[in-house]
Amino acid sequence: MATHPPLESPIRSRPTRLSHLLRSLEIDVRLFGMIGALIIIWIALHLLTDNTFLTPRNLWNLAVQTSVVGIIAAGMVFVIVMRHIDLSVGSVVGVTGMIMAVAQTQLFPLGTEWNWLATLLIGLLAGAVIGAFQGFWIAYQGIPAFIVTLAGLLIFRGGAWLLTEGRTVAPLDSNFQLLGGGLAGSIGATWSWVVGLLAILAIIVIAVRNRVGRKRLGFSVRPLWAELLLAGAGIAFVVAFVLVMNANLRPRTDIPHGIPIPVLILLGVTLIMAAIARLTKFGRYIYAMGGSPEAAKLAGINTKLVTLLVFVSIGVLSALAGAVATARLNAGVTSTGMFAELHVIAAAVIGGTSLGGGVGTVVGALIGAIFMQSLQNGMVLLGLTSALQQIVIGLVLIMAVWLDVVYRRRSGLQE
Repeated sequence: MATHPPLESPIRSRPTRLSHLLRSLEIDVRLFGMIGALIIIWIALHLLTDNTFLTPRNLWNLAVQTSVVGIIAAGMVFVIVMRHIDLSVGSVVGVTGMIMAVAQTQLFPLGTEWNWLATLLIGLLAGAVIGAFQGFWIAYQGIPAFIVTLAGLLIFRGGAWLLTEGRTVAPLDSNFQLLGGGLAGSIGATWSWVVGLLAILAIIVIAVRNRVGRKRLGFSVRPLWAELLLAGAGIAFVVAFVLVMNANLRPRTDIPHGIPIPVLILLGVTLIMAAIARLTKFGRYIYAMGGSPEAAKLAGINTKLVTLLVFVSIGVLSALAGAVATARLNAGVTSTGMFAELHVIAAAVIGGTSLGGGVGTVVGALIGAIFMQSLQNGMVLLGLTSALQQIVIGLVLIMAVWLDVVYRRRSGLQE
């Protein structure tokens, strides 16, 4: 009797086709899953909030809210990749923001053109000094980063209070306020399209250069359809983003806000940190140290100096986030940045940065930051209390770490 091969189950064939698609596109499975989860959460929150969540105004606000967490998360990726942690970033946001507020109101006259720039530089310098201070104890004295930065969480939060004995410092320079967004803190429709077109051009140039370079070096290349699909998806995202930002109009006018300045800062930080990770020796050293600190040291990498510089970088980024948060509030407040470290660490881990070290991307951390702020924004729209919001964020953090453990175990990376 003639036999026929068993029919392939459609349920089992779908994962095979999906995995083949992801391999062709060279997309990380975790990143793909996170984007899918983000889309599902957006749709669910939109339905639960009576079609409010996905409106242009709320998405514009969400983009601004993401900027503070996203800026710090870009630096936290490097810290966690090196198998360290920084629990002090929220306090650094608070103390550097207060330093800038005090400098604006007491050291320099308000209204001068250079006030905002001078105080911003002072804040960034303070962040670098704080990062170097903590990095010294970690890299050169061998104290675990958990202990040093836990101490920093207490020290710098107390320092923010002592600067003004708990008083709020306001108002701030009008030019400085632009860093936080607000009514005037955006670039308008025309310049938003200019930025969008530059981003589209960059996507095309990068795609072509990568393909030509890989062919020249004899490396495998994606199928042409996969290359076009990825580039097309990137271009579609840029166009949609600009359209949404321009769809949010200024109050009682027909004038579009356009892309907020803090979002431009976030995108700039993301591009710079991603370029450092992918294109520089310093970035390769960080990932080598995360993969095997002993092997990195034997390979001649100055691991102590790299560790110090990584903590300096996250100190500077925390200060930059402090400038954005303080400018948005138009005041120096001692509570600025409270619990930001939890959101930042969760964003990095959700974005695929492994607490075991050696694995993580800046782009993934950005998506993780959007994920965290989407939850926060949605919970506010739903009217959940602050206590319930903290419970949800805590559960999300546990879930993110659990997923990282499961992924490492299945990938054979668990030590």
